[in-house]
Amino acid sequence: MAERTYIENRTFDEIEMGDEASLQRRLDESDIQLFALVSGDVNPAHVDSEFAAQDGFHEVIAHGMWGGGLISAVLGTELPGPGAIYLSQSLRFIRPVRLGDSITASVKVIRKEESGHRLTFDCRCSNQNGEDVILGEAVVKASNEKVRRRRMALPDVRIADHDRYRQLIEWAAEQPPVPTAVVHPCSVAALTAAIEAAAEGLIAPILVGPRARIEKLADELGIDLTDISIVDALHSHAAAETAVRMVASGDAQLLMKGSLHTDELMAAVLAQTSGLRTERRISHAYIMDVPGHDAPLIITDGAINIQPSLTEKADIIRNAIDLAHVIGIEQPRVALLSAVETVNPAIPATMDAAALCKMAERGQIAGGLVDGPLAFDNAIDPEAAREKGIQSPVAGRADILVAPNLDAGNILAKQLTFLGGADAAGIVLGARVPIILTSRADTVRTRLASCAVAVLLAGAATKAAPGLAGDGRQ
Repeated sequence: MAERTYIENRTFDEIEMGDEASLQRRLDESDIQLFALVSGDVNPAHVDSEFAAQDGFHEVIAHGMWGGGLISAVLGTELPGPGAIYLSQSLRFIRPVRLGDSITASVKVIRKEESGHRLTFDCRCSNQNGEDVILGEAVVKASNEKVRRRRMALPDVRIADHDRYRQLIEWAAEQPPVPTAVVHPCSVAALTAAIEAAAEGLIAPILVGPRARIEKLADELGIDLTDISIVDALHSHAAAETAVRMVASGDAQLLMKGSLHTDELMAAVLAQTSGLRTERRISHAYIMDVPGHDAPLIITDGAINIQPSLTEKADIIRNAIDLAHVIGIEQPRVALLSAVETVNPAIPATMDAAALCKMAERGQIAGGLVDGPLAFDNAIDPEAAREKGIQSPVAGRADILVAPNLDAGNILAKQLTFLGGADAAGIVLGARVPIILTSRADTVRTRLASCAVAVLLAGAATKAAPGLAGDGRQ
């Protein structure tokens, strides 16, 4: 039934003994999380379904309080409705209210007192099986003036819990810590990122930079460097060259960017004689954990390749497919983004997309399903793809979004981060070792996720990551 535009009360004089009203709602995980957020109640018995299952009483109280809120909603919006003043309530929690239960909250007038316009209601919540879960009474003062108000449009609240990042970090932490050259960790963000990753058991950091400066910063932050290796380097440029040599010699298996510019680090990585080049084009990828989206999104390239050529885009795709395999997506769906979903000679990105699709069709790009050009909406939203009549195994279900250039990729990732509440772990692919890129704006969780992905790419893991694809497509 469509929701009414207005809510209107029933005055005390209009209400008769035996009058009733009700509403129905299903309890899901977000309801429990929002209840905890508003109340501050983070007792595991109340917010952890597995824990609560061990103690039915706590589950009755916690989820029953949510059910009690439904009774309040009936009284405030239906009977008596707006203008009513809650005076008292007594509830008994009869049965557990569990995740997935569809609860009907109903109220019935059982007493009417002219003095103070007081109404007493029999209150009841029952589940989808018709079993009572909450019983009680409420006393309300009803208005004797007519009140009619436009129904408030509630905000679309999303819970950003980033479970996939937690799973990724936990899985990577089961592997031995990977020796990692941390280049010029001379800022608070850079040094703490390395120490946090070490504390989680992801990496064994080797701090490469000015020893005195690093030790002074650690002392100011209260960080104990007793068990941390430091390789002295006079400045950031020397630190980058030293770290690259350490990787080339096998003394480190990962590179992690510290407080130097990305261009400075990549110059050392790409050096013709001493760098870490491979036959692949080096590219960057964001692994996005987007609230409300049922799988991680890989966005590439938003940091390295400014205006990639067709050949370079092919390598960018290959790198991203390899990354998708590592995080448990065996056949990733690759969407080649453009402003439109039709090939248009006036838009170069659409021409590149057509050529890349043909390359994939003939086996030049393997390991995933490639399609494009696709606009962003019909790449990730099945309904948008259907409305456009796009028949594609990728449209509406993309795992990898390939941007036409750096501007588009960077803007897309940052829009999702700052407007959509997403986390964006960053990694550089295509070099002899993965390169961890962190930003001062990154959360601790994002930094750890970036390190976790690098650990997996470095070959420390021996099995595919479970459950990250979100929909059983592995």
